Amino acid sequence: MFFLLFAFWLILNGRWTAEIAVTGVVVCGLLYALMAAFMGYSPRVEWRIAKRTGRIVGYLFYLIGQIALSAWATIRLIWSPRLTPQPELTSFHTHLRTQAGKAVLANSITMTPGTITVDIHGDLFLIHCLDDSFDMGQGGFAMEERLMRVEGGHERG
Repeated sequence: MFFLLFAFWLILNGRWTAEIAVTGVVVCGLLYALMAAFMGYSPRVEWRIAKRTGRIVGYLFYLIGQIALSAWATIRLIWSPRLTPQPELTSFHTHLRTQAGKAVLANSITMTPGTITVDIHGDLFLIHCLDDSFDMGQGGFAMEERLMRVEGGHERG
């Protein structure tokens, strides 16, 4: 994180001089120390995030694909005169452990057209689906599985 802060410092300054570099090292060092003291940040946290970067990027590409597929299914459902949407509320229990993982799952569900996360209570998610074919609470689904791998590779229990 220190190196990212220092690179940002240099980009904002727009030029390289010894004074700018020394001032940047001091300012970025103090900022990193404050992050470590008050936000629980450490090189160990950085290393855990760095090890997950590939899985995080993979999940982002997966999510973009799911958004596109869901948008197409929603458009087909709405514009088709033969199909009638059957809205429903569904719930499921997640196996994600962290609050961040649950928040990412809730936001990912809401970002896919045709579904909205209505409520989260502990491990219970309440989802509104535009059609019952969009119901993802019937057993496990790939979005949750991929987020469990990003969290640290734990298996469904």
